[in-house]
Amino acid sequence: MIFLTSSCAWFLRFDGFRGSRSLLLSSLQAGNRKAVACIRMHACSFSSSVEGFPDGSSRCELGRKTFNDVKTAEKDTALRLALSRLAGDFGRESMLSLQRFFVSRHAPVISTGSLKLDLALGIGGLPKGRIVEIYGQEASGKTTLALHIIKEAQKLGGYCAYLDVENAMNPSLAESMGINVDNLLISPPDSAENLLSMVHTLTKSGSMDVIVVDSVAALVPRRELDVVIGGTYQDVQSQLMAQALRKIHYSLCWSGTLIIFVNQIRSSLKSSHVFGRLDEVTCGGNALRFYAAVRLRIMRTGLLKTEDKVTGLGVCVQVVKNKLASATKKADLGIRFGRGICFESEVLELACEHGVIWKKGSKYIIEGEVFNTKEEAEQYMAANSEVLERTVSFLRKHLFDWEI
Repeated sequence: MIFLTSSCAWFLRFDGFRGSRSLLLSSLQAGNRKAVACIRMHACSFSSSVEGFPDGSSRCELGRKTFNDVKTAEKDTALRLALSRLAGDFGRESMLSLQRFFVSRHAPVISTGSLKLDLALGIGGLPKGRIVEIYGQEASGKTTLALHIIKEAQKLGGYCAYLDVENAMNPSLAESMGINVDNLLISPPDSAENLLSMVHTLTKSGSMDVIVVDSVAALVPRRELDVVIGGTYQDVQSQLMAQALRKIHYSLCWSGTLIIFVNQIRSSLKSSHVFGRLDEVTCGGNALRFYAAVRLRIMRTGLLKTEDKVTGLGVCVQVVKNKLASATKKADLGIRFGRGICFESEVLELACEHGVIWKKGSKYIIEGEVFNTKEEAEQYMAANSEVLERTVSFLRKHLFDWEI
């Protein structure tokens, strides 16, 4: 009696040997050695038929490729059928579109007015169609940074709105920073419900490029305004922010508006002491930190002095959250009183670092002009806007591979 191994049994079950299977079985039943030779002969013919393509590919590989092509075609047809059904059931505006998500390699951004901060963000600025939170301690430069973003948006011909919840907006200061106040929508303080409804309406219209809410901590619900001072009321600010952000975030999906919420920080009373410090929390609940695509924390690092006279602040901006690039990066900035961010100083520093401006010792050479000190070079760039714009354009192309 002859026993077949598993490989021989598989060999006999192979469909390509149906014609020779009866001959092999009869040989095995006869018990002679010709069966082994017969199996070897057919195995050789099988291997030659498998490896018989000029490019070295086998019939199995060709069949597998054909099967994958058929499955891909079936999936493509099924996807197009599903999209047509969605267009008929929910309207064409709700139809999924691959081009809508992949029409461009880079998300449209608005510069922050600081090249260092744009570099720390990783995408050259703040993304349009997203929510951004800027928070920090008092007098740390939050409003100044928000006004610089409005200035950059106006340079691109955009419309901006500034909702002055704290009633601290100084139009003359904004005008000295280069903002066109006549083309800026400024809203006086109002209840939280009215202001957030205004943000939703402006966002849904799709006409605004930047909306700044300054600040979340100053948003007062109508229920709290109607209660006398000293009376009891329920704190509904967090619930109101969560409800408003859900509607605003839905409208942002169809709008290119950049919404900036300026926020303050408080010391958490429920937190425990960790190395002698209390945890810091932002106002307005937890909804804003989840809906925000970018969160920036500003900290004061020192004072800027000129001949023993305080002329500005040194701040550090930390990218706490960033959904479009890597987070946890920092940028050290300088803010001059009455002027804003020291933009010329940043451009000069980055231009020397990347070889756009030649620096030899303490001298700076800018397009053939020689300056002995850094202050002289900054004053020259501030007085010659064309030279400054050419330098900034070259740095943006070099650092971000595209120009805003």
